[in-house]
Amino acid sequence: MRVFVATGGHAFARDAFEEMLRAVGIVPTFVDQPAAAMLMNPDAMRGYDALLLYDMPGLDFASPVESRPEPVAPPPEFVNGFRALLDEGKGIVALHHAIAGWPGWPAYAETLGGAFLYRPAIVRGVQRPGSGYVPQARLAVITAPPHPVLEGVPQRFEIEDEPYLFEVFDDVVEPLLRRDPIAGSFRSACHAVRSIDDERDWVPPTDCRVIGWVKAAGNSPLVYLQPGDGPAAFANPAYRTLVGNALRWVASPAARAWLDERRHGRDHHPSTGMASSIDHSAAAAPTGAEYD
Repeated sequence: MRVFVATGGHAFARDAFEEMLRAVGIVPTFVDQPAAAMLMNPDAMRGYDALLLYDMPGLDFASPVESRPEPVAPPPEFVNGFRALLDEGKGIVALHHAIAGWPGWPAYAETLGGAFLYRPAIVRGVQRPGSGYVPQARLAVITAPPHPVLEGVPQRFEIEDEPYLFEVFDDVVEPLLRRDPIAGSFRSACHAVRSIDDERDWVPPTDCRVIGWVKAAGNSPLVYLQPGDGPAAFANPAYRTLVGNALRWVASPAARAWLDERRHGRDHHPSTGMASSIDHSAAAAPTGAEYD
C-alpha cells in the first residue's frame, strides 16, 4: 500500500516511524513541509492509496516571544489542492501533532475534527484557552465498539506517549479511543514555547479523554489518532495495528460505504465536510484572525 506521508514542523524519530510503517505493510513516501503542501492535490496524489498527516505546518516559532507562535496562513495553492482532495475522496489519517497544523485556517481544524492550540484562540466563536500536554506518561487506552480500525486491537491497552488536553469537536467525530485520567499535571503548550515556568495563569481546557476518532471530511474518510509522539509508541503492537488498520480502512470501499451512509444522515458542505452551521466565509479566507 503506497502512502504519501507529510512531515515537518515538529521533530520526530524518522527511522523508527518509517520502520513502524513498513512493518505494517505500508510503502511510505516522505515529503517535508512546505513542499508537502504543494503536492496535496489530486494530480500529485494520484499514485497514492492514502494521505498520512504527521506534520505541523502553519506556525512561526521564531516570532516574538510574547506572541509566539504566530499563525501562518496556508498558501492558496494548498487550500485549493486540499479541498480538491476532499472533494475527490482521498482517504486521510492524521497522527498526534498534526492536530495543531494550520491554526490560521479554521476549516483545517474542522476537517480534522479538533485542534491543539499553542496559544489561546477563538474556536467556533468561543474563546478557548491554550492546549496542554504531558511530556511522557503511561496511558491506559480503551477502545470503542467494534470498528475495522480496531480489528485486532485489545479492548484495553497501555502505551507510553505524550497525551494532550485539546479541542475535540465531538459533534462531528465518532470516537474510537478514550484514555483513563492521567497521573500527573498537564503543562501549558503556550508557556512551554515562551519559556514561562509559572503555570498559575493557565486555565486548562476540560479533559475530554477522547484520543481517536473517525469522521467524514467532505467526501473523504478520515481517522485521527492522538498517540504517536515517539519510538515507544511506534514500537507498541496495539498502536502499530491501529495505524495499519486506519490507513487500509480509509483507502477501502468499506470506508466509502460508511461515508455514504453517514452523509445521508447529516447536512455537510459538499467541499469541506463541515456541518452547515459553520461560517464558510471565514473558512474561505484564511487569515489567522481567530488567534488572540
